[in-house]
Amino acid sequence: MAAPKGNQFWKMRSKHGRDKIFSSPEIFLEAAYEYFEYCDNNPILKYDAIRGGNNAGELIKIPIQRPYSILGLCSFVHITHQTFRVYEKDENYKDFITVFTHIREIIEENQLSGATVGIYNANIVARKLGLGETIKQDLNIQSEIVVQDDETKELLKDLMSGK
Repeated sequence: MAAPKGNQFWKMRSKHGRDKIFSSPEIFLEAAYEYFEYCDNNPILKYDAIRGGNNAGELIKIPIQRPYSILGLCSFVHITHQTFRVYEKDENYKDFITVFTHIREIIEENQLSGATVGIYNANIVARKLGLGETIKQDLNIQSEIVVQDDETKELLKDLMSGK
């Protein structure tokens, strides 16, 4: 049976809306540290073939450091990237701003350091972090047109003057 129209039952609730996924910035920071530890302790395994010797062609596993990322963190702590952005930007979560800035800096430092020493692809990291070189070229080319016949000279003169 449905509630009667115009009822005020909603006023009797003890709270409105759902609880925050993380009740404090400190709890979120602790979860982020757990994610960083997980990345450090669980490298990605890259398979490569031995190129020479008696074992040539045999596949071996090479552990590669797992890069830190915002998407990886979100997946690890079971939130969406959209939720992360809300916590980061929404005025209702302003006590989280310092923690989120700290987390972003840790992730960017990991990516940049990894790219610098060749663990991660430098081009991908540069694009992801918005790094890059800007090349500005200013070409000022002047040329002279040599016209031999008088009719073409007159046409050119009219064009240059805007007639």
